Amino acid sequence: MPDPSARSMRGKVSRLIGIIIPDLTNPFFSELVQSAEQAAARHGYNIIVMTSFDHAAKEADRIGQLTSRKVDGIILVPSNDFHTLKLPKGLPIVIVDRLLPGYSGIAADHRSGVRLGVEHLVKLGHRRIGFISGPKDSVPANDRLKGYLDAMELACDGEQNAAPLIAEAAFDYESGRSAGNYLLARARHERPTAIFASSDQQAIGCMRAAHDLGIPIPAALSIVGFDGIPLASMTTPRLTTVKQPIQEIAAAAVAVLLSKQDAPGLGKPLLLGCEISEGETTSSPQPD
Repeated sequence: MPDPSARSMRGKVSRLIGIIIPDLTNPFFSELVQSAEQAAARHGYNIIVMTSFDHAAKEADRIGQLTSRKVDGIILVPSNDFHTLKLPKGLPIVIVDRLLPGYSGIAADHRSGVRLGVEHLVKLGHRRIGFISGPKDSVPANDRLKGYLDAMELACDGEQNAAPLIAEAAFDYESGRSAGNYLLARARHERPTAIFASSDQQAIGCMRAAHDLGIPIPAALSIVGFDGIPLASMTTPRLTTVKQPIQEIAAAAVAVLLSKQDAPGLGKPLLLGCEISEGETTSSPQPD
């Protein structure tokens, strides 16, 4: 029996879905691709994966290539240079993860997810909570920073003392290590007792920085990451992280492409909730 979702596609179908991601080496995007492939296969579709290398010109080229191959739709994680993004008319495109001004799409609720993680640290008794933010030109990174500031404002009764404990970094391991060194290279009574990192890769890099400085985790430093990549469960100690609903995001994106043939957009953005995955990297702070 034909798949009813396929019958809703307009005209002939290629049974191909394109997916464009910025970086195939990022574990989050790799898991997103795998989840999208599994979701597409359940409906009898295959996927074509392309990488934009986080560059707008390459992104436009990839969209053109997929369009010429007559894909039935595209799942797009946009480059950070979204100001030059122009989407073709008539081809279903679902924006995923990096929601853009003027477009709707599907993503984790980054802001509330970070609030959840910081509140976890606050409940343990932490107040000097450092934050490793993502790049300033990243929409999810800015949402995560807002979540941190929200939670810190509540924890400190509106006192604005969090800014000195913020380090900007790329989402990779080495950048997390450098940011960790920056936050921890200060007197014990001034350095954070906990650090929230905007990605698990950053958090793991920060764990290395703490190890190199002789700061035990979690006895003298608690660390929480964000994403929920598989490697987070393999670290020693096992990383506490805010887990994004990657499988649900991918499944929702595929479902939208199989049911829509209109202009890009879903009306309102669909934000899916995150959850804490408690590991072994958090505990109550030691007294100064």
